[in-house]
Amino acid sequence: MIVQDVEVAPQTAEYQPVNLITSRGTIQCRYYPVQHTEKAAIFVGGVGGDWDTPARGLYPLLCEKLTSQAIASLRIRYRYPTQLEEAVLDVVASITYLQDQGIKDIALVGHSFGGAVVIQAAAKSPNVCTVVTLATQAYGTDPAPELATRCSLLLLHGLEDEVLSPYCSQAVYQKALQPKQIIFYPNAKHGLDEAADEVYSVVQAWIIKQLNHASVRLL
Repeated sequence: MIVQDVEVAPQTAEYQPVNLITSRGTIQCRYYPVQHTEKAAIFVGGVGGDWDTPARGLYPLLCEKLTSQAIASLRIRYRYPTQLEEAVLDVVASITYLQDQGIKDIALVGHSFGGAVVIQAAAKSPNVCTVVTLATQAYGTDPAPELATRCSLLLLHGLEDEVLSPYCSQAVYQKALQPKQIIFYPNAKHGLDEAADEVYSVVQAWIIKQLNHASVRLL
């Protein structure tokens, strides 16, 4: 995939609409810019597509909060939300866009199908320093061990998940290497709505810590 052009619309109250015009179609993004920052997070949903977000609006909440920590954010709308290879290309192209904006350290966050997407994208992108999966599927996560040493991994899963068993996250955790962490939420289902407050706090703190740690390491 080649990014041929970028269309940037005027910023709304929350974000800046960005279209990445590529050789394989247009990737729609919502960008939460921060001037002069070198840190950013990318958020992707599951096979539902559109602007899918788990945990009662987790993604827009995090995007707005992270700007106060000098961390930019980018939400991606998949071109083909059920095709793993194409979704990975969407994220890789978006990483290239962020690098063109001066971003050096990147966190990737994906829910469900998006967990496999971000693991594969991180394996292809050395600028990714941490990955967070939320109720991930196991299929497509074989590159997890390739993240070792340069990229940390956090897996969150509800024990009452009715779509993807928590054993999916456990399987990814077992094959991944350090640094890694896994957290289960006893009463949470696939969307993690029941643990939304805890998920918000954990993911926010993790992203801030990991991106700040990456910045210090590179000094």
